[in-house]
Amino acid sequence: MVMLHGYKTMLVSSLKAIIHRQQGSSIVLVGLSLGALMTMTGLVVDIGGVYVAKTQLQKAANAAALSGAQELTYNETRVKSIVSEVLTKHGESGSLVEQEVQMEHKVSIRLQRQVTLAFSGLFGWDEVPVEVRATAVIESMGRATGVAPLGIDDSIPLIIGQEYTLKVDETEVDTGNFGILALGGSGASTYEMNLKYGYMNEIKVGSIIDTQTGNVVGKTKTGVQERINNCPYPVGETHHRDCERIILIPVYTPYNVDVNQVKQVKITGFAYFYILSPMDDHDKTINGFFFKRAGNGFNEPNVGNNGAYAIRLAE
Repeated sequence: MVMLHGYKTMLVSSLKAIIHRQQGSSIVLVGLSLGALMTMTGLVVDIGGVYVAKTQLQKAANAAALSGAQELTYNETRVKSIVSEVLTKHGESGSLVEQEVQMEHKVSIRLQRQVTLAFSGLFGWDEVPVEVRATAVIESMGRATGVAPLGIDDSIPLIIGQEYTLKVDETEVDTGNFGILALGGSGASTYEMNLKYGYMNEIKVGSIIDTQTGNVVGKTKTGVQERINNCPYPVGETHHRDCERIILIPVYTPYNVDVNQVKQVKITGFAYFYILSPMDDHDKTINGFFFKRAGNGFNEPNVGNNGAYAIRLAE
């Protein structure tokens, strides 16, 4: 019995020792696991921070390139000024490291800044460089909204800066160079709304559009006068984005012609027209000139260039 009791005592002691060693090993393993988990968590946080920073930087680059591209038909100084303004608004004025401007084609920028790391400093990585690029190009406009219900026949040479007259009388439309269009339906009221505010539905190259019939001279005068009143800038300045003297009009080719008039036209492109002067009591035409401008529209393949450009991100 004494021997059996001694054996039990030794067995209990051995088990206690094994359990103690296992507990010690478990504590070590738990400690190592927690350390590894904290390290991985820290790395994930840093990676997430870098991703967020790069996303913000890319948004700033895209906005700056797109805004700068609006001035690619004006001058290079204006392009760079707009890029700088946009980057400043995004808090990235010091991130610009490279800029390329090709007038009437594209603006490219490269941004770079250092991102501070919260946890990776344990491994000697206190910060990492983040770099993004953005290129905006302008191409011939192939579809657009906000179009005025006026047009120019594509058989007429369109010379930038030269003065033209857009006819608004129902006479001579069949033999003249210019006509008025029934965008979204016929009627003087519809025409007047489209002239004042632009046709809100999209028109694209290839669209077949009815021409407007009837005497709309009075509606034209009020529409033109309202646009002139809403442009506070000196006459002839075309770079202001909020000047309502500037209208986007379709370029067309006659499509359905009878002996008296052109009944329908086929859209072949778009052009920007600047209204020069009000219409007096004897006027039946709108005087102005065409100019190059990048605006809110979309490019389409195989569209001829009439000075109206659409902007898109190339990268």
